[in-house]
Amino acid sequence: MAAPKTQGAVARVEEDRGRSRSKVGGVGYEDSKDCILEPLSLPESPGGTTTLEGSPSVPCIFCEEHFPVAEQDKLLKHMIIEHKFVIADVKLVADFQRYILYWKKRFTEQPITDFCSVIRINSTAPFEEQENYFLLCDVLPEDRILREELQKQRLKEILEQQQQERNDTSFRGICMFCNDEFLGNRSVLLNHMAKEHAFNIGLPDNIVNCNEFLCTLQKKLDNLQCLYCEKTFRDKNTLKDHMRKKQHRRINPKNREYDRFYVINYLELGKSWEEVQLEDDRELLDHQEDDWSDWEEHPPSAVCLFCEKQAETIEKLYVHMEDAHEFDLLKIKSELGLNFYQQVKLVNFIRRHVHQCRCYGCHMKFKSKADLRTHMEEAKHTSLLPERKAWDQLEYYFPTYENDTLLCTLSDSESDLTAQAQNENVPIISEDTSKLHALKQSSILNQLLLQECLKN
Repeated sequence: MAAPKTQGAVARVEEDRGRSRSKVGGVGYEDSKDCILEPLSLPESPGGTTTLEGSPSVPCIFCEEHFPVAEQDKLLKHMIIEHKFVIADVKLVADFQRYILYWKKRFTEQPITDFCSVIRINSTAPFEEQENYFLLCDVLPEDRILREELQKQRLKEILEQQQQERNDTSFRGICMFCNDEFLGNRSVLLNHMAKEHAFNIGLPDNIVNCNEFLCTLQKKLDNLQCLYCEKTFRDKNTLKDHMRKKQHRRINPKNREYDRFYVINYLELGKSWEEVQLEDDRELLDHQEDDWSDWEEHPPSAVCLFCEKQAETIEKLYVHMEDAHEFDLLKIKSELGLNFYQQVKLVNFIRRHVHQCRCYGCHMKFKSKADLRTHMEEAKHTSLLPERKAWDQLEYYFPTYENDTLLCTLSDSESDLTAQAQNENVPIISEDTSKLHALKQSSILNQLLLQECLKN
């Protein structure tokens, strides 16, 4: 499962490297920041991780470069571009620093090919233009064991920290809503906010690193930001009224920044609290009767290629793209005779260029998607597709956004298949009728007729 995602990441990096060398449309090495190291999603929820000053550094596996732990994406980007080395499913590594140090030592003991799969890029190009990338993933038993051991060690450390906080009687904290001070155990403050202010972040025994958690929440409130919808307001009174009237006195469950403060997120490798909780729900449902009478299916929405517009049906999305952006995907499909896989490549090609804020008609780069959209609509570049060889490449089999519903709606209709069969000009060879008498004598029909007469 990791390999296809990683191949997509490698293909995107390779594209940026090629553009950086050739400076297409006047774009230079600065475009290396377009590298995509993880699968993307449409749309993306707000939130993120904070960067801590003075955090320890992590060395590159192959050279002497060092990067802060909080900026591990820069290290991953460096290893892909400079050393053609890819780590699959990095988010599932419990301790990134120890993981890197382990493999740095192992690569000095044995060749990299003993541990990594080799992915060849541009395999159809001349040999001198082909490049090999090295993929390290948990398919390798040693890597899988390492990840599991790091997960166990992290869980042990978290449980020890949680037990220490549960027994701590020197806690001191101030309520975020009434500014009352509480001394003793952390549960006193958390229970007060849940009972008096209807602000419940969970049971105290399920929380770890409580002080850091409360400081994170307090910082958001000091910045006049709602904890649930994460909108920013002009003053503190407006924020309080908003959180009270909208019942937003709770944290955003989709913000992954808070996951590290709940013990449940450390229990199983690669599983979040939602997945663990879902498994518990399934166990309860196994003992219940299957009742689907109230089932209502909500079809997934497809997102426009050029803006954030979403539509419940593909027909509505096609109409929107034609009216708003003058882009007729059905017409392009018909004129170019595109089959299903060619449509997939074209959609992924457009998605990637729009994500990188680059016009595929003139190769100009813009600061934002809004500027790109304005340019493409004014210059009529939305329908100005490049030559087929530019987008009909193997790298565009991999989706730019892993949850792109538009790709699931593409299909070959019967008329397309019929037209394709006609275009193939398959020759039909008829029987040789020049010797008709001999053909009649040797025909198998004579034997069938004789057998039928004998039966009668």
